[in-house]
Amino acid sequence: MRVYNFSAGPAVLPEEVLKEAAEEMLDYKGTGMSVMEMSHRSKAFDGIIKEAEKDLRELMNIPDNYKVLFLQGGCSLQFAAIPMNLMKNKKAAYIVTGQWAKKAYQEAQLYGEAVAVASSADKTFSYIPDCSDLDIPEDADYVYICENNTIYGTKFWELPNTKGKTLVSDVSSCFLSEPVDVTKYGVIYGGVQKNVGPAGVVIVIVREDLITDDVLPGTPTMMKWKTQADNDSLYNTPPCYGIYICGKVFKWIKNMGGLEAMKVHNEKKAKILYDFLDQSKLFKGTVEKKDRSIMNVPFVTGSDELDAKFIKEATAAGFVNLKGHRTVGGMRASIYNAMPIEGVEKLVEFMKKFEAENA
Repeated sequence: MRVYNFSAGPAVLPEEVLKEAAEEMLDYKGTGMSVMEMSHRSKAFDGIIKEAEKDLRELMNIPDNYKVLFLQGGCSLQFAAIPMNLMKNKKAAYIVTGQWAKKAYQEAQLYGEAVAVASSADKTFSYIPDCSDLDIPEDADYVYICENNTIYGTKFWELPNTKGKTLVSDVSSCFLSEPVDVTKYGVIYGGVQKNVGPAGVVIVIVREDLITDDVLPGTPTMMKWKTQADNDSLYNTPPCYGIYICGKVFKWIKNMGGLEAMKVHNEKKAKILYDFLDQSKLFKGTVEKKDRSIMNVPFVTGSDELDAKFIKEATAAGFVNLKGHRTVGGMRASIYNAMPIEGVEKLVEFMKKFEAENA
C-alpha cells in the first residue's frame, strides 16, 4: 500500500512517473537495457538529457542566454561553487533566512567576504525580513537567497531589491511549484529531491555572461561552470538515472497544465492545511502568515509529548515523515507537487480526530 509521504526530501514522486520508470526498468525503448546501465555517451542517453533540457526550458520559459546544467553534489557543493565562480571582488551579500542560507553564507566566508545584509535568526527564522532597501556593499559580486526555507516553512513572495547586483537563488524546495521569471536571476538552482526527481541531481540555471574562465584560483575543474557548460553537463558521467526521472517529471508537469496549473494545485492544498491550523485549538502554525510557504508547513501542539504521540499515531495511519526537522521539533508537512489534494484532506481529517481525542 502506498502511504502519504510528507517527507521534506527525498520526497514523494508522481505515481505515473514511477510506474512508467518501472515499465522501462529492464528495457528502455528497445535498447534492451535499463537507463541505469547505459553509457552517458550513447545515442539513447543523449536523447534523454536533451529532451529533459528542452522540456525544462519550455516549462520555465528559460531564455536562450541561460545555460542549464545537470550536476552532482547537491546544493551543498554549489555553496562553494557559487563564490568560486562569481566572487570577482571577493565580496558577496547574503540574506540569512534559515539553515541552508546560513550554511551557504558560512561556506562563502572561506572564499571572500560574505556580508549578512539581513537575517531572521532573531525569531527562529519564522519570517522573511524586509528586503526592499538593504545595505548592499557597492562592490558586492552578488546577492544570495534561499527562496523557500524547507525547515522553517517560509517563502520570499517578493524578491529582494538587489540594487542592480546579480541575484543568486536556491529554489530547491519550490522548484517548478509555480511560474518564475528567470530573467530576474543571474543564477537559479536547486537540488531535485523535493519536487523534481530522486536525490543526486542539482540543476543550475546560469546566465551566460556569468560563465567565464575568470574564477577564483584553485577552483577545481569540475566546479567551474564553464567546464560543465562547454561539455553540455557531460564532462564526466552525470547522474544519468536521476536526470531520466527528472525528464519524466517535466513531462508530467506539462501534462498537468504547466506551472500555472501547478501553482493553483499547490495553493489549494496549502489553503486546506493552513485554514485548519488557523482555527485549531490544539495545532498551531509557526510562521508569520504573510511569509508562509505553500510547500513546507511546520506546526506544533505546544507539547513535546503530544507532538511525539501525534507523529506515532499519524505514521500508523499511513501519514509518514511528519516529524519536524531536528533543529525545530514539532511537525512539518511537505506538500510538494506530487502530493495529491486527497493526501492533505485526509491528513486534516486525521488531525481533527486527534484534536478531538486529545483536547
